[in-house]
Amino acid sequence: MKYILGIKYGGHDTSAALLFNGKLIAACSQERYTRDKHSRLFPKDAVMDCLKIGKIDINQINEIAFVNDLKSMTREIYLKPAIQSDERLDFLIKDIDKIKRMNNMDQIIRNNLNYKGTIKYYRHHLCHVASAYYPSGFKNALCLSIDGVGEYETGIIASGKLGKIKTLNNENKYPHSLGLLYSAITYYLGWKHHCDEGIIMGLAPYGNSSKKIPGFKKTYLQVFREILTNKGNFQYKINLDYIDYYSERDKWVTDKFIKIFGPKRKYEEPLTNHHKNIAAALQDQLESVVLKQLKIARKKFKFNKLCLAGGVALNCSLNGKIAKSKIFKEIFIQPASGDDGCAYGATLLAYTSSKKKMIPKRMHNFYKGSCFTNKEIESELKKKKLNYVRPKNLYHEVSKHLKDGKIIGWFQGGAEFGPRALGNRSILCKPYPKQMKDHLNIRVKFREEFRPFAPSVLNEYREDFFHINQDSPHMLMACKIKKNKMKDVPAIVHIDGTCRVQTVKKEINEKFYNLIKEFNHLTKIPVLLNTSFNVKGQPIVNTPSEAIETFKATKIDVLAVGDFLLTKKSNV
Repeated sequence: MKYILGIKYGGHDTSAALLFNGKLIAACSQERYTRDKHSRLFPKDAVMDCLKIGKIDINQINEIAFVNDLKSMTREIYLKPAIQSDERLDFLIKDIDKIKRMNNMDQIIRNNLNYKGTIKYYRHHLCHVASAYYPSGFKNALCLSIDGVGEYETGIIASGKLGKIKTLNNENKYPHSLGLLYSAITYYLGWKHHCDEGIIMGLAPYGNSSKKIPGFKKTYLQVFREILTNKGNFQYKINLDYIDYYSERDKWVTDKFIKIFGPKRKYEEPLTNHHKNIAAALQDQLESVVLKQLKIARKKFKFNKLCLAGGVALNCSLNGKIAKSKIFKEIFIQPASGDDGCAYGATLLAYTSSKKKMIPKRMHNFYKGSCFTNKEIESELKKKKLNYVRPKNLYHEVSKHLKDGKIIGWFQGGAEFGPRALGNRSILCKPYPKQMKDHLNIRVKFREEFRPFAPSVLNEYREDFFHINQDSPHMLMACKIKKNKMKDVPAIVHIDGTCRVQTVKKEINEKFYNLIKEFNHLTKIPVLLNTSFNVKGQPIVNTPSEAIETFKATKIDVLAVGDFLLTKKSNV
């Protein structure tokens, strides 16, 4: 089992990952190639890039590890409910082409990749768990996966013990789903489900869930406590009187929900306090339910470390509350916690199921996507007839521009796996003054004005600036800023005083570390504002050509691509 190729296909966030002798060599999301955010296409381009990075061809793959047990999914999501309910029978009939596709997956894979070897299928939530447990470095840990839906489970609790994963609880089943509830409210508030959930998380701190709903005696939180409830130790229940993705696709909320909260907001309509209070109630109740279950799990299963994956694990506000609660000594969140990360998990399950023992080893380097040499980059610059320089000290030159308030496109090394730009496909600027956030948004990002931007801080300074007592290398934990530092970095502080921190170490990303270090040398501030290298609605740039085109199409002032530097002034 030298080479294992993981594939996630069927649903959103399709991807591929390549494992060599238990080590992650490449991991790529299909959206970066076909430029369709949260792509549902077969990840052929992602597979080909994985093979290119690994310098192998498809015939050298020992096994394709596919995410999801498709037979189980067909039985539990479609066949069994169809026997019991006319609505679900209609649901099955409408989805018959999808069911046929799932049943023909072996052939789809072979036709797309010209692959003749072994194909095996692995359970969705176990893929999530494996993708977080093995790179965490925790020999023993509690593992939690929560998302929309896998085969039919919507979350599992598992143990990771000396390299072995064991399911401890899997009683949360479709349609009772924390991820799909969040998607339903995302849709109701006027954004795209399975895409914009992070926007709702950013909106929540602007609301107040303890306010009464206009025309009703109950508060927003009281109603959300009826919508989402704990049942027993580890079960959560969605009240289907309010939420409906079960009987009819793309309905999401019921008439009862609309009677209480009013009609669905259209995207172009004004955002009111009412909408903000709904977002706040959703976030507050999500945090309450998950924290309660984790406290019980900590007491029952006795693990003092936690691994998180699944789409809900991208909720950095929730993760921050878990860290702040000190239920666990340390937590690890997989950077590609959404479904794209399952491809990596599937390769790990394939490796360990072939009787290979694997003890978790700390692996925070997820820069495993497309990578380009300086020669390739320079060739692209010449082809586009651009003026550029190759400075002796790139970090010093870029830091001077940052100090002067310039917006920098920063394109280096391998692309990050997951939705966060972690210093290789980033747009950067200084984290002060407060207006820098709006300056960046108006000139480049075009995002909703209430959405925060994240700080990247040299790891050795993290506790000087933030209330955080562990590494946060993947920008997936929100924590409070220290009051005496707020004046130094106001552009990265959210309305509630939190920041979605990325801690940067030299051994994980040397170039990004050196840049922040040089900026600190010039300004005495070891923090940069870091956002993804894209504009709203587009995937993160993947190639030098895309970086250059985004640089030209926006008001980014300076582009550092590989060792080369371009400015707007010299390319007018």
